[in-house]
Amino acid sequence: MWRPLLLLIYPLLMSFCGGVCFKCPEICRCSQKSITCNSATENMKSRTQSRLGISNTGISVFPDLTSIFSLEPYFILDICDNLNLRSVPSNAFSGMMSEFTTMNLFNNGFQEIESHAFNGTIIDKLVLKNNKDLRLIHEDAFKNAFGPTSLDVSSTALETLPSHGLESVLMLVARSAFALKRLPPLKGLKSLRDAQLTYPSHCCALLSWDSYREGSVIAALRNGSSYCDDNSPLDNPSEIDDSLILDGPVAADIVGSTSAEDTFGSVVEFQYPELDQCQRQPALQCSPEADAFNPCEDIAGFGFLRVAIWFINVLAIAGNLTVLLVIFTSRCKLTVPRFLMCHLAIADLCIGVYLLMIATVDLRTRGHYSEHAIEWQTGAGCGIAGFLSVFGGELSVYTLSTITVERWHTITHALRLERRLGLSHASAIMVAGWLLCLVMALLPLMGVSSYNKVSMCLPMDIETPLSQAYVILLLLFNVGAFLVICGCYVCIYTAVRNPEFPGRAADTKIAKRMAVLIFTDFLCMAPISFFAISAAFKVPLITVTNSKILLVLFYPINSCANPFLYAIFTRAFRKDACILLSSMGCCESKANLYRMKTYCSENINRSKSSSGSNANSKAPRAVMWMSSFPHLTPRPQTQRV
Repeated sequence: MWRPLLLLIYPLLMSFCGGVCFKCPEICRCSQKSITCNSATENMKSRTQSRLGISNTGISVFPDLTSIFSLEPYFILDICDNLNLRSVPSNAFSGMMSEFTTMNLFNNGFQEIESHAFNGTIIDKLVLKNNKDLRLIHEDAFKNAFGPTSLDVSSTALETLPSHGLESVLMLVARSAFALKRLPPLKGLKSLRDAQLTYPSHCCALLSWDSYREGSVIAALRNGSSYCDDNSPLDNPSEIDDSLILDGPVAADIVGSTSAEDTFGSVVEFQYPELDQCQRQPALQCSPEADAFNPCEDIAGFGFLRVAIWFINVLAIAGNLTVLLVIFTSRCKLTVPRFLMCHLAIADLCIGVYLLMIATVDLRTRGHYSEHAIEWQTGAGCGIAGFLSVFGGELSVYTLSTITVERWHTITHALRLERRLGLSHASAIMVAGWLLCLVMALLPLMGVSSYNKVSMCLPMDIETPLSQAYVILLLLFNVGAFLVICGCYVCIYTAVRNPEFPGRAADTKIAKRMAVLIFTDFLCMAPISFFAISAAFKVPLITVTNSKILLVLFYPINSCANPFLYAIFTRAFRKDACILLSSMGCCESKANLYRMKTYCSENINRSKSSSGSNANSKAPRAVMWMSSFPHLTPRPQTQRV
């Protein structure tokens, strides 16, 4: 009796064997860690089996299969559940078969597939799923191989696929391949018709590329060939030229024939390859589809937003850096208002840097963001941008609230200096604010909500109850700050309009102007708070695409305007800026004028404080606090020059 050529390698180990009933094939030599198969006889080659399996073994060296040859038209190779196999070496299957092969290489310990691993093979289906340690398929792994037409890399640790050798792939399966954040060059997937992937943005990239490719090919063919004309004369017999109608005996014979075979004796097939190109390929099918949080569009979404985001972030960064530079280099005493302005400028600067990061990524990925979406949204850059956004936004709101409360406290207790807010108190308040805002910004990085849900890197993940509670509390914090500011200004108006308090004309003017500034800031934030709260309760009123208008035009507008409204447009800031520029040789005359006024003001205050009159000495000190915002304080006629 002849021996079979391909011995079905056992075991597909049965549970009762416990992994010890492995039987070495007669044509192979087996050791504890390897299998080597000898050359089969010619007679055996003609009687090959259709399947070969090496499964659930403890081998650590890839089997030498190069001496086995199969003539079967469809050969199946199973190498599965071999956890000690670390790589697929070069030429691992060379000469093994000459027809289409299905390779099931799943549930192994593969970490790498080396160059030329599939050299000399014709692969119909290649299954690499559940190789959880597989991180690399070499660029030339499929060199000199035909196929595969179907590739499954689900549940692997692959970060990318080779850019060469996938031209024949019709179906690509990559479910739960979370490390596969970047697709290979799409031109290397020219035959792809069905894709089952992990991330929706990859489907956006594939569908966009497929639509562009199909449109370009059809346009080129229509311009270059009349065969692709939709209005072909063959579709309308009345338009056929009479010269094409057959006449004479031959025509009669042909017309009278019942079939072409009767006339010509055999069917003659005419082939026109150029006509095949005119036929559209089936539409590319891809899953999962784009969801509401990640539509198939660029980060900015609209062209005018792309311009606005650059304008706003440049103003925010330049304005807040200028404020910090002038305050830090000023020789004036650090007062509570100046101290709070520093914190406000730092918070608004964070928003400016956040916008700069978003604008830069949008510029770099314009037109093909979907190809880079996962790399961006799951990378460190998006996490940093989201942290800056939440930290800067919440610290800005907290500081604005503190500024308002401090002004209310100072105005309502102007004649009681012992209750005046000191620098130590302000420092303690801001330390608490920094800690609170840091916790708020760090929670999404620790798994409570997430910054990678949307391309703008904001915490919009509300899938779990904890994440939903976090987002709601974040929004309620902003609403609460707004209510605190409103309450403080109501109290300020009540105090300055009370006839029992004399000399409140200047205070009234200050309160009105500062109320305009604060209410303007929060009116800009009101639309965001309204739509965000509705979305947090899973009742979204606008789409993510439309919300980008609010996020770009309203969310950061305060960070752009605050340095100008609170600092740059004030007299105190202009004085500090002129003194700073005078050290560089500019604005020396104005700087000297400011120094003289400061010197005179200090002398007047000293003389009044030494007069012994408490009533006359405390009131000017209250006015001195208001003079820290000179653009808001009416100047006495006696001080005009």
